[in-house]
Amino acid sequence: MTDAAKPKPATDWGRITRDGLWGNNVILAQALALCPTLAVTSTATNGLGMGLATTAVLVLSNLLVSLLRGIITPEVRIPVYIVLIATLVTLVDLGLNAYAHELHKVLGLFIALIVVNCAILGRAESFASKNPAAASALDGLAIGLGFTLVLVVLGGVREVIGSGTLFAGAAQLLGPSFGFLELHLIPDYRGFLLAILPPGGFLALGFLLAGKRLIDARAAANRRRQASAEPVLT
Repeated sequence: MTDAAKPKPATDWGRITRDGLWGNNVILAQALALCPTLAVTSTATNGLGMGLATTAVLVLSNLLVSLLRGIITPEVRIPVYIVLIATLVTLVDLGLNAYAHELHKVLGLFIALIVVNCAILGRAESFASKNPAAASALDGLAIGLGFTLVLVVLGGVREVIGSGTLFAGAAQLLGPSFGFLELHLIPDYRGFLLAILPPGGFLALGFLLAGKRLIDARAAANRRRQASAEPVLT
């Protein structure tokens, strides 16, 4: 049977989703994009806004790279990927400035710095350039949502400890439809400034990384225990 006649393996949609959300998480597994992670997560609202903007760029860049992979030569692929990503980031930046101006002012330079986020170029190079459009778009969505989830959790932990609120300013930064997210959890709370400052970000991220390692280790131990308990068929 020739290579052309061989059936193509089915896309493992579940594995792509699991890898993006957990197993290959940009922050918890790859330790990428730590600069915006620590800089913008003083509140959960900021983390949500940054995560959604990055997710949009990831999905669109993966989709475009996958669609154009047949005409992009290997010699110029990296410059072409960077141009595509920079174009998408510019569009996202202009869109946020037009429709979410307050969030745009808070995130500031970190929106433009999405261009140099290694995770975006890395997924374009390692996945989108080798896979169909649908799988590439799902990969970008899963990676983006995993990134967003960590930003929101990290920002939420720092915000609750630092000021006793959660998603403060969501209606102002994200729009009136996000007002239901705003919660004041601890009345008359004087706050804990360290949690909001950069050292608090490093500490909270360290606990998240340790938590993922602990969960993965326990899951691996459970799998080994179940495998050893299965009867051997003779």
